[in-house]
Amino acid sequence: MQRNDRKPPTIKDVAARAGVSVMTASRAINGKALVSPSARQAVARAVEALGYVPNASARALAGSADRRVALLHSNSTTSAYLGELLLGALAEAPQRHLHLVVEQCAPGASAQEVVDQVAQAHVAGVILPPPLCDWSELVDLLTQRDIAVVAIAPDRDGPDRLSVGTDDRHAAYDLARHLIDLGHRRIGFIEGNPRHRASARRLQGFRDCLADHGIAVDDALVAAGDFSFRSGLDAAELLLGLAKPPTAIFACNDDMAAAAITVAHQRRLNVPGDISICGFDDTPLASAIWPALTTIRQPIRDMSREAIGLLAMRFRSQDEGSGDSIAAVKLDYQLIRRQSDAVPARH
Repeated sequence: MQRNDRKPPTIKDVAARAGVSVMTASRAINGKALVSPSARQAVARAVEALGYVPNASARALAGSADRRVALLHSNSTTSAYLGELLLGALAEAPQRHLHLVVEQCAPGASAQEVVDQVAQAHVAGVILPPPLCDWSELVDLLTQRDIAVVAIAPDRDGPDRLSVGTDDRHAAYDLARHLIDLGHRRIGFIEGNPRHRASARRLQGFRDCLADHGIAVDDALVAAGDFSFRSGLDAAELLLGLAKPPTAIFACNDDMAAAAITVAHQRRLNVPGDISICGFDDTPLASAIWPALTTIRQPIRDMSREAIGLLAMRFRSQDEGSGDSIAAVKLDYQLIRRQSDAVPARH
């Protein structure tokens, strides 16, 4: 009797035959959304041709205690941002047979102390939102412990590291261009937490847009913030207290934009009649305040869902002994126009 030593096909084989990414193949096989009909059909044909059968033992293992994953956050992560991340991760984790835990870094903890904390939680993977995603020492130590890491919105993508994000610089560029197209030339900018590299990317996009439109950047119009509502109040007071205040304010997140609207109301300024104010992220606050914020919709929930998916794919590739071709996932952003912006008032 001849023995068949040929290895069974893997999800990577299916993806290669269908001409799609491993992530797309996995989504199609598991009936997930975000897969085009043509890609879904190609994957179905590849599954049939190869005789691919999902690894049941790996799925069972994925539901065991060894397949706990942690969302790790620091005290500089705003509650609105963290809430959106949690909602996405909590929705996706059960679908991927993963158990989600939430861990907070103690203020001032060293990278080694954080790793020890994570190890005690017995997790196989960790999701790192900003600013933890750019803590290279922490990422390296977690990797050395064989703990899979997905960085959300890191400053740079590594060829062998998993990450999910959007293009902050281009998004900020588009929002600044929107204000310029309305006729604004004197635009204030409220920075985010300097520990979050996304803040620097957004400021760079803002500066690039102004430069491309022949508008000199006035450093007096760039105010420090840290993504908190309180810092937005202080920054808006500074900008609106200038002898020649801006006609529009671009805040690095919705919390600070909402604070700027509060300050404008306190000064009896009409928004957007006297001043336009825009935010970033499109958290629930953006549509709950008055006037509702024009903002950049960053798919925060989808980013955490994708992060869970990347971890699941990493675990499956480890179980099946196949390579992992997924490194970085980039999601689209949208400029959402509401009631907080308009053409500048004539003076």
